[in-house]
Amino acid sequence: MAASSKTPSKGKKPKKKGNAAKVILGVIIAALLALICAMSIYLVVYLNGLKILNANIDKLDDALGASVIYDADKQEIAKVIKENRENVKFEQFPKQLVNAFVATEDRRFFEHAGVDFWSLGRAVVKDIIARSAVEGGSTITQQLAKNVFLNSDKTFFRKGTEMSIALAIDNQFTKEEILEKYLNRIYFGSQAYGVKAAAKRYFGVTDLKDLELWQIATLAGLPKAPSKYSPISDPEASKDRRAVVLRLMTDQGLITEEERAQAAAVDYDPKKQTPVAQSDLFPSFRDYVIKEAYDLYGVTDEQISNGGYKIYTTLNSTAQKAMDKAYTNAKLFQPDGPEQPMQSSMVILDNASGGIVAMIGGRDYKSGTWNRSFKPRQPGSSFKPLVVYAPAIEKKGYLPTSILDDTKQEFGKYAPRNYDGQYLGQVDMTYAIKKSKNIPAVWTLSKIGINTGKDFAKQLGITFDENDNNLAIALGGMTKGESPLQMAQAYAAFANNGVYNQGHAILKIEKSDGTIIDYKAEPKKVMSEKTSWYMTQMMKEVVTSGGTGTKADFGRPLAGKTGSTQLDLKGLESHYRDIWFVGYTPQWTGAVWAGFDKTDSKHYIRKNYSDRANMVFSAVMAEAMKGIPVKDFERPSGGKPIEQEKPPVQEKKSVTDLRAGWQNSGVRLSWTAAEGTSAYQVFRKGPGETDFGQLTPSNSTEYMDQTVQPGGTYEYYVVPANGDAAGIQSNVASVTVPGTEPTSPPADPNGDNGDNGNGNNNGNGSGNENGNGNGNNNGNNGNNNGNGNGNGNGNTGKDKDKDKDKDKEKNPGNTNGGSGNGGASGGTASPTPTPTPPPSEPGGTGTSGSRDDDRQQNNG
Repeated sequence: MAASSKTPSKGKKPKKKGNAAKVILGVIIAALLALICAMSIYLVVYLNGLKILNANIDKLDDALGASVIYDADKQEIAKVIKENRENVKFEQFPKQLVNAFVATEDRRFFEHAGVDFWSLGRAVVKDIIARSAVEGGSTITQQLAKNVFLNSDKTFFRKGTEMSIALAIDNQFTKEEILEKYLNRIYFGSQAYGVKAAAKRYFGVTDLKDLELWQIATLAGLPKAPSKYSPISDPEASKDRRAVVLRLMTDQGLITEEERAQAAAVDYDPKKQTPVAQSDLFPSFRDYVIKEAYDLYGVTDEQISNGGYKIYTTLNSTAQKAMDKAYTNAKLFQPDGPEQPMQSSMVILDNASGGIVAMIGGRDYKSGTWNRSFKPRQPGSSFKPLVVYAPAIEKKGYLPTSILDDTKQEFGKYAPRNYDGQYLGQVDMTYAIKKSKNIPAVWTLSKIGINTGKDFAKQLGITFDENDNNLAIALGGMTKGESPLQMAQAYAAFANNGVYNQGHAILKIEKSDGTIIDYKAEPKKVMSEKTSWYMTQMMKEVVTSGGTGTKADFGRPLAGKTGSTQLDLKGLESHYRDIWFVGYTPQWTGAVWAGFDKTDSKHYIRKNYSDRANMVFSAVMAEAMKGIPVKDFERPSGGKPIEQEKPPVQEKKSVTDLRAGWQNSGVRLSWTAAEGTSAYQVFRKGPGETDFGQLTPSNSTEYMDQTVQPGGTYEYYVVPANGDAAGIQSNVASVTVPGTEPTSPPADPNGDNGDNGNGNNNGNGSGNENGNGNGNNNGNNGNNNGNGNGNGNGNTGKDKDKDKDKDKEKNPGNTNGGSGNGGASGGTASPTPTPTPPPSEPGGTGTSGSRDDDRQQNNG
């Protein structure tokens, strides 16, 4: 029994061994099958790639053909084709150059077989999570395959084909040969193909061995997005991208931390670039089309340059030629500075569609350079309609006749000022826009709320920095600003009955295989027709007599707004950094910016040239719109003329003959009473003061100011005031107080209030304080002249304006009263002021704020 009990136990052990062997055998067979399957798939993929490569091997060196750009009439305006490139042997590439590209584009380049499956796997997982097509993970070999043989479609099939060709390329060529083809072929922007052409284009370097580390890193950062990271068109973005490349090189042990820091700190010098030979019409528009093709449709510069595409655009060639012609007219611009010219850019849009009618990126623009038409600058007062007045009407029920506050005041710590230091107490919205007054704009934004203004402007395509959360935005005080293209887009909505369209240049792209990409318009209603009508009616006033934009008028129905920014350099605060005019007809909207690329003490807009944006707008639009029927703005259904919306504001009273003169111990003011007015606000500006300050109100037509200092010159104006209603400010009268340091020539000694009765108010002669002489304040003769019985000949005064605006007509100077027996010393007369004429020079802004079109202070 014992023996029989052991027999089964001996039989079980072999059975267990047999099962384990079967499992192992199964695993081996499965692994072999998987390997065979994987090798088969690899072989199929490889053979497919090899077939494509062998059939198109010549494409590694030759382009498919030029792409052609057409205008709105389907007339050819440009060809986009790669330049002849100078190939470089691998041995001629500096080691640091090779390291930079490998570190940035494909750090495992020398380890994989054309496809980095590890990196690709990570990219696929990310794309699956994001539910998008395969992105990222492309090796240098794959990039070469894609750029040479494939299109830009973002599909799994295209990605698979790219991988198969990359595997074939890696099998056919050495790593050095692949890098050589890649660096000689890849597109670097600005019509530069290959790294040698790029080095010459951007840095003027003809021998690659002369490239410095910062230049190498700049070049290595370009292939990802040549237009976006071009050091010419966007130095800041290029420098940021360079920093990324340098950090990758440091992390991979290719350069030291000290080398990285030094190379990252270098600023690009555009003077070193080699200009591109011009062969096309309209280079600004051409460059923008290439940029938009990538931004909106993902079509790369490289694909356009050798893909044989047909690109149909919105360009009006007549308008573009008019724009180009105007920008060659030096008379429309300020004379050039010692190191750089006054620059300008302009965009014209079709109101109904948003199509770009014409565009120019700068004076003497060269392809691939700084296209200012889509670069942000401080917009100044041209921003008021977008962030203040339109949202006030649309969201808060304001009207063009709504009364706004125009008293000198502070808003917390923010103290804006009107450009001329004059305040009317109250004005309606239409007047505030026409005269581009600052206080009413800031006051209105404070009432409707900053977020209300910003939210409305965002619907018009306006972008804000996270720090743009203060009342300074009412005057265009922004961290970065807006571009002419953005401003034109926004204003076009006013002309288009409140419908916003994104500005665009491309209508459709036809690929070489016949595939068509169409532009998909997405119009958006952002305001009521009533609001857009009111804004148009108010901004029509800007270009009429008395408005700030009269020089923009070109004989057609037109609405628009001036803008400018303050120069924040000591001693130059009355000059400007940026000037704008944005205006529209019923058909087209145009936006003009002018200024200097780098503003400094030698390069700024002088105040007597601050109307140049208006003049450029007028010159371009007058020529561009020839042949286009003249039409007026159409009133929407239910729309009313402004004056019918609400009873007109009561006619404002004014004083027109304010006189000022020195009398004994003070300055005596006198004027003729304004009809129906019994009270007056009195304002004064003294030596060293930039703004007028309010004095004690007067209930009569005279005022004595005894708080003046000897030798100082004082200016005054008065405003009629009845209750809460303020009238219009008077003319400005000025007087210089006698003293030890007078600022104007002294009177004859015999007239100095001396003894013996010669000059006293009650002297022995018959000449009284307001003697028989010329005592009026007309800018030709002095106040309170005492031409009595003595030798009362006055001394002709000097023209106070001799150093100001020499191109403007000057009034005669003042005269100091002579010394008749009993004649009082004559006062000093200022040039005859007129009732607040529209300043012809818009004002300016600093980096963190702006000022009104017409000499307003920094917003802070």
